[in-house]
Parts: sequence; C-alpha cells; structure tokens
Amino acid sequence: MSSSRRIAILASGAGSNMVAIAQACEQAVIPASIGLIISNVPDAGVLVRAKNLHLHHCCIDHRQFDNREAFERAMLLKLREASIDLVVLAGFMRILTDCFIREYYGSLLNIHPSLLPKYPGLNTHQRALDAGDREAGATVHYVIPELDAGPTIVQGKVPILPGDDADSLAARVQVQEHVIYPQAVRWCLEKKVELRDGEVWKNPLFMDDGEMNNGALRNDRTGA
Repeated sequence: MSSSRRIAILASGAGSNMVAIAQACEQAVIPASIGLIISNVPDAGVLVRAKNLHLHHCCIDHRQFDNREAFERAMLLKLREASIDLVVLAGFMRILTDCFIREYYGSLLNIHPSLLPKYPGLNTHQRALDAGDREAGATVHYVIPELDAGPTIVQGKVPILPGDDADSLAARVQVQEHVIYPQAVRWCLEKKVELRDGEVWKNPLFMDDGEMNNGALRNDRTGA
C-alpha cells in the first residue's frame, strides 16, 4: 500500500514476523509501508524473504565494526536515510545501547516469546516447560534500556499441552506472534497506544475498541 509512514524491521533470523507485518501493510491493515529491512547476519533468511517480497533491505554485519556504537551508527544512518517512523525488532539478536533506544524512544517495538515479565532473555519455551506452567505466549512491548522490561502493549497466550516440547510450544507461540505483532504496530501508528512517562497510554477515543480492554492489552486466542 502507499503511505507516508514508514516502518523499518530489524531481524537476525528467518523473518516470519517480518512477513506477517509486510502482508498487513500490503493489505492496508497497517497504515504504513515497509521502508527498510536490516539484518546483522549476511545469510539470514529474512533477507531472502525481503528480496522475494521486493522490499528494500540490507545487511549491516555487526562483526565488521570495532564496537557496538559504531555498528549502531551505521544502522541509524540507514534508518534516517529511509525516513523511518517506527522501528520494529523481530528476532534481532543484538542488545541495543541507550543511544540507539533514545533515538527512537516511543517508536521502537520488540516481540518476546514469553508472557513477560516471566522469562526474559533466551530459552523461554523450555523455561516455561521446566517451571510446569499451564500457559505460555508472546509479548509485544516498547523497548527501553532495560532488557525485555519495556511496558507491555499486547500479549498472546497459548496453552501448554501434555507432551509439549520446546519446539512444539515455540511453533504454537509463533502463530500468536503473527497475530499480535501486526496488531500492535497498527495501534502504535494509529496512536491508539503511546509510551508516556514510562507507561502505555491508551487513547480514550478507542477505549471501546473490541480489540482493547482495561488493564494490560491482551489477545487470548490460543492459535491452536
């Protein structure tokens, strides 16, 4: 679709969430266009998918830089050149510095494969299984300097089923990711939600929206 607002997606892996967001843009579900895809991994699947979708993309290999700050300056240059309004992290396996986060504070989103605040960091699905949890899921949140600690925009839950292993649980959680991430991106661009004073602010004009409810915004479809 044609839109003056532009999204950048940063990813290190296969790029399935990138595809979900790109399709939502193409279908006008998200009122924006994909302006840039950046990966820090030269052979990442997300770059192949971006090429197949005819999306502007590039690799900025973090290993080619002397330090994290120099790597991030290179990314920021590309983002500014592309006139990016919203930066979406989709499996981007680099911890961002405060300097980068300040540049896009309030316009920088991440998705994490757990029901935060449970299980920040890695190996989330196995940790949920080891803890004997009855449900798992994914969280879309604003990015702040503290890792995986930004205010929650929306969560999607799935049940943990008998016989689940980390792979089967991850596959079911990923179905939810593809639902809630485009949803959260749209809410942010439509100003239904904003980051204000360190908290998620919900626009009162949209409080009756069927997708939004009081308290933490949630999506409880199981995806099963």
